[in-house]
Order: sequence, then structure tokens, then C-alpha cells
Amino acid sequence: MSSVEPPAPRRGQVFVISGPSGDGKDTVIEQLLPQIDVDQVVTMTTRSPREGEIDGAHYRFVTPETFAALRASNQLLEYAQVHGNWYGVPADGVRASLARGRNVLIKVDPQGAHHIKWLLPTATFIFIRPASLAELRTRLQGRGSETPDEMAVRLQTAEHDLADVALYDYIVENADGALALAVERVRHIIVTLTEGRKTMTMGMHYGYEPSATR
Repeated sequence: MSSVEPPAPRRGQVFVISGPSGDGKDTVIEQLLPQIDVDQVVTMTTRSPREGEIDGAHYRFVTPETFAALRASNQLLEYAQVHGNWYGVPADGVRASLARGRNVLIKVDPQGAHHIKWLLPTATFIFIRPASLAELRTRLQGRGSETPDEMAVRLQTAEHDLADVALYDYIVENADGALALAVERVRHIIVTLTEGRKTMTMGMHYGYEPSATR
């Protein structure tokens, strides 16, 4: 009697969502999560919560001392200092989900995305961008959490981020008044890839284009 080998365990996929400050990626992810089957690994940060942010949902807010200890003990997949605050992705959460065959969603700033690209080159990288710098400026002004000097730095950083998108597999525009469309674009990318389809042609009518890296 011939033996039948058990099927190989399913391997989870990693999806990295990134973009400049004020691009609306938090809101996109918040509306996206109920529609897809992924484990979100929440980024840690030493900055203070903004109005409406929930610890453990938008970020895991920790003290600089706690963050330093995690960094020293190699418990962060990647970390970076952005606008004077530290941000990092807990490595244990990513490992645990992948070991269980779960798909993983990570939200990071573009600096963090570059680090993860080096560590996890097979991950799928999705860049969320505003329709224009002027639109981004209006959003940052509307949240009122930055000083004029901080605003200038964020806009300068955003201009660089918007021009440096070669590492991303997909670019999704999140224009004012079109949040639902942006969410659907990202959902379609993730569902298509996790279902094992080989092309993204079904989603081209949504208006996003694969970047030149894929």
C-alpha cells in the first residue's frame, strides 16, 4: 500500500502598507480589516497618541525605555527614528502568525518599508499616496498636531517619499472623497494574491498600477 504524504503546511504572506504621514493609511486599514482575513501586527512607537488613536489598534504606545529594551534584545523586526520618535515592528507577532500559516499585515513609514524589504524581499509592498502634496498639506493642517516647523519637515519628507516608490509592488491613491475606492483597491490586491491568482488584471479598472519592480 502506497503512503500519502501529508500536504505541506500553508505559508502565510506578508503585506506591508506604507506611505507618507497624512496619507490616510490608518483609516484605509481600519476599514479594510473587517473585509480580509489577516493578522495585523501593530507597530510600536514612543510618540504620544493623537486624538482618536487607540493603543493596540493604531499603534502600541510605549515609553522610550521600553522601546530601547526591546531594541537591545532584538525583539523588533525593524525600527527607525522618524520625526524625533521611535517606531518598530514586533518580531514575535510576525513570526507567530507566519508559523500558523496566517497572512500578516504590517503598517510602517517608508523608512521602515525599506528595512523590511531587505529583511523580507518576498513580501508585497503597497504604497498609499494622496492625490497631491497640496491635498496632503490640507490634511496635516486639519489634524492640528504639528507646529509650522514640524509641518514643513513632514511635507519635505513626504515629497521625497512620493518620489521614491521603486520598491513598492502597488501604488494606491487615496484621494479626498474617495476613501471607499482606496479601501477596495487594497482589498482587491490582498484577496487576489492570497487566493493564488497569478495576475492582477482583474483590478486594473480600479485605477492603480503595479510598480515597475514587479
